[in-house]
Amino acid sequence: MKHSIRIMCAILLLTSSAVLQAQLAYLDYTYNYGGITITGYSGPGGAVLIPPTIHGLPVTTIAYEAFFNMSNITSVAIPTNVNTIEQGAFLACTGLTNIAIPNSITSIGEQVFDGCSNLASVTIPDSVIGIGYGAFWGCSRLTSVAIPNSVTSIGYAAFSDCSSLTSITIPNSVTSIGDWAFGECDSLTNATIPSGVSNLPYSLFIFCNSLSNVYFQGNAPAFGTIYLPPDFTPAFWTDTNVTVYYLPGTTGWGNTYQGVPAVLWNPLIQTGGGNFGVQNNQFGFDIKGTAGIPIVVEACTNLGDPVWTALTNVRLTNGLFHFSEPAQAASAGRFYRISSP
Repeated sequence: MKHSIRIMCAILLLTSSAVLQAQLAYLDYTYNYGGITITGYSGPGGAVLIPPTIHGLPVTTIAYEAFFNMSNITSVAIPTNVNTIEQGAFLACTGLTNIAIPNSITSIGEQVFDGCSNLASVTIPDSVIGIGYGAFWGCSRLTSVAIPNSVTSIGYAAFSDCSSLTSITIPNSVTSIGDWAFGECDSLTNATIPSGVSNLPYSLFIFCNSLSNVYFQGNAPAFGTIYLPPDFTPAFWTDTNVTVYYLPGTTGWGNTYQGVPAVLWNPLIQTGGGNFGVQNNQFGFDIKGTAGIPIVVEACTNLGDPVWTALTNVRLTNGLFHFSEPAQAASAGRFYRISSP
């Protein structure tokens, strides 16, 4: 049996080596001071494997527009030696459906995936600290993006015209967001702005016609230095259904913000009173807060390694909602919290 395993491993290694050699025939490259730069591709497309080394030297860079307009490429495997992906490296690769960015990358540069209209999945590693100008502009099939806590800046129009994107949570590490970063995201309904953002960019959510809830984690951000008429609503221009929500203890808020309603988001679980606990084989509690605010009740069974599951998504009609579920589920050591949608 051991001999069979060894033979199979040898076959796999030979196959992998043969595939990489075949791919190498289609790649154009140059030498740089640290290794190899991939400058072009002329192959049949499909799944592209970039080898980790060429002639014994590490592949470190994917050059400016190296794969520009290669509509026949469906996926690209980028080795962990690569530390630089230059501007427009995969610009207009309309057949590209998924890509994993290695954790050797610290910045997703300008227009790297601009116009990749079939890109449905992307993994941004926690090595990335910056997302550049137009990095994902026009990625119209992208439904969700997890921005890691390592990211500190999001550039101009970085996710503009991502028309399938439904929600976005910007992590607390982000302190700078460029103008139009999420403009024309037609399906976007919810967004969260971290407390570190002190200046809200121009037209941040312009033409996001489905946008309804924007949650601010900190004080009311100022608006930039561009002169605009007093009645102009720059961040939410054309977004007629938006309400912004702010937290207790934050400052600078009024009844409106940038021309749209501003509402205190303050739901609290009521542990006192007769509605907390088990009644009629149901465990339940009241939640009170500002009338009409949206909330999600979530539960998990392990706070050491929490996986939160949404149980219900409602609005606090008249400022009150009574949550309940079968007592048997609650008795399994469940923990509850309230979050925004």
